[in-house]
Amino acid sequence: MRGREADWSRSTSGFSAAVAGNAVTLLHDGAQTYDAMLEAIAGAREEILLEMYWFGSDRAGWRFANALIERAKAGVSVSIIYDAIGSLSSTDEMWDALRDAGCKAYAYGPIRPWRARFRLIGINRRDHRKILVVDRLLGFTGGLNIGDPWAAQEDGGEGWRDDMIRIEGDAALQLCRVFHHTFAKLAGREVHDRAFGELPPNEKVTVLANFLDRRRDIRSVYLERIRAAASSIFITNAYFIPDSQIRRELAAAHARGVTVRVLLPGNNDVKAVQWASRRLYEPLMARGVHIHEWQGAVLHSKTAVIDGSWCAIGTYNLDHRSFRFNLEVVATVSDRGVGAAMEQKFLEDLQKAEEMNPENFSRRPMSEKISEKIFYLFRKLL
Repeated sequence: MRGREADWSRSTSGFSAAVAGNAVTLLHDGAQTYDAMLEAIAGAREEILLEMYWFGSDRAGWRFANALIERAKAGVSVSIIYDAIGSLSSTDEMWDALRDAGCKAYAYGPIRPWRARFRLIGINRRDHRKILVVDRLLGFTGGLNIGDPWAAQEDGGEGWRDDMIRIEGDAALQLCRVFHHTFAKLAGREVHDRAFGELPPNEKVTVLANFLDRRRDIRSVYLERIRAAASSIFITNAYFIPDSQIRRELAAAHARGVTVRVLLPGNNDVKAVQWASRRLYEPLMARGVHIHEWQGAVLHSKTAVIDGSWCAIGTYNLDHRSFRFNLEVVATVSDRGVGAAMEQKFLEDLQKAEEMNPENFSRRPMSEKISEKIFYLFRKLL
């Protein structure tokens, strides 16, 4: 499959660049991303792999379900992983329709307390990844789930702010490996790397993943890049509760002259996380970190761009849950063109955000300060 010429029509909705044998496209929000993903699904000839934390049974969910059903009926192998908690609102009707069409769909982490091996810790372990791979040549990852919150408002959605990356090339095979590592366990099979062919080392476009037995891979790269930053660190997170080590490294970066800006939701879909996150605003701002709150629809993106030359797009938040409990995935790109495009988008987003003023923020109501302290105590469970 890897040797043949891809036959998808090219998406021109986002910034595109050729990077070390991969065609990379940055996609923003559901309006761009859903069209590009559905275009890829429609062009599938042999295989579709889909891994989603949240796969809804709403208008957007059925739009994808019907596209997958059509390809499965056309003889394309369709494999799906969905998180049992993240997709709790999805219906048996949709999953039955997908399976009846020939799709192989597995729930990750179903809650089954009646089973002898059930453990409460399992409830916390979620599959937070968002991956789509078509024919082992074209891959997507980022923050967007499949559901109406991410769909454009003109399509009946809520227009949440989020980011995705489309990769055509060898890096898509890295996403395949991440998918199959989990899928094989759910399906009761063995998976062998040789099934995906040999990949030359690629330091320009890399896929990083969290596994239950390898928790530090993504975090280690983030820390390495923050420590090496020379001019700027721009982070966008939906759920931002960094531990003391990350806070120290951000402060150290500011101390050596690096501009550090963090963009967070002003209207978070998980209020408990927002309260806990706000508990850290004052100490971070006191050490030179600029905090901005997005003022539009819910901000759900998880990205970073450092020195305008390295960027990360994926599912990983700088919080305890991403580090300790979730299966996560991040695509990183070391390229000045892609980095500049990511930086430009970040600066555009700042125009729709409010920078927190330390003096004004310190005068917030006592009731808010109490809520922040209470929820921060439970930060490792949020």
